[in-house]
Amino acid sequence: MSKKAITAEEKLRALYALQVIDSKIDKIRIIRGELPLEVQDLEDEIEGLSTRLNKLNDEIREIEQNISDRKNAIEESKTLIKKYEEQQNNVRNNREFDSLNKEIEFQGLEIQLCEKKMKEFSAMKAAKQEMIDASTNRLSERQGDLEAKKGELDEIIEETRMEEEILMAKSDSMKTNIEERLVTAYDRIRIASKNGLAVVPIEREASAGSYITIPPQKQLDVAARKKIIIDEHSGRILVDKELADEERERIESEIGKELKKAIK
Repeated sequence: MSKKAITAEEKLRALYALQVIDSKIDKIRIIRGELPLEVQDLEDEIEGLSTRLNKLNDEIREIEQNISDRKNAIEESKTLIKKYEEQQNNVRNNREFDSLNKEIEFQGLEIQLCEKKMKEFSAMKAAKQEMIDASTNRLSERQGDLEAKKGELDEIIEETRMEEEILMAKSDSMKTNIEERLVTAYDRIRIASKNGLAVVPIEREASAGSYITIPPQKQLDVAARKKIIIDEHSGRILVDKELADEERERIESEIGKELKKAIK
């Protein structure tokens, strides 16, 4: 079914009403500010810290295993030394004695090497433990920050959730009653605008937010509401202040009623 033909003034009213609604949605999202991004950043940092801690703990376990292996090696060397010393008491010649003596010296060197390695591993473990302690403290701080930020975000979302849902539904509904080409143009202008304004009233002989005076004839054309006029400087659709005030008051009244109805 084709849409009912509407006048230029009706189109302008619909476009400005849509702008009022979308600007209210923008304001709600601005109130949230950077909180969603901050929450995401904190979650990413916490994930990174957790991964780092897991890796450090794995390294600690590996170091402890190395220390344990060296302790076992020392005990084995001590057992061998004791064995070789007992065998020296039963040697038949100096050659056997010297051979056993060399084995004893070798095992003694093995013990010294293991003890040196154990000291190195102990130092490495202490350094890793310091890193674990620092990362654990940082993780605890970040988790506390995340909990606070999430609580703050949840509170803001809950405070504005109902209004945002009503506004978004109303924005979608408004767009279905406006020509597709106008909605496309409106969306394109909004995207290109830093403050999301695509339809603006003339204030003090210039489009809202601009200081470039609009020629008197164009101001009269806008006030006549006979066609859709684009400001050549800002690229925005122009409406007269009276129409803007009427539509803003109407939309705010409708939103207020819908909010009251939803709260009941």
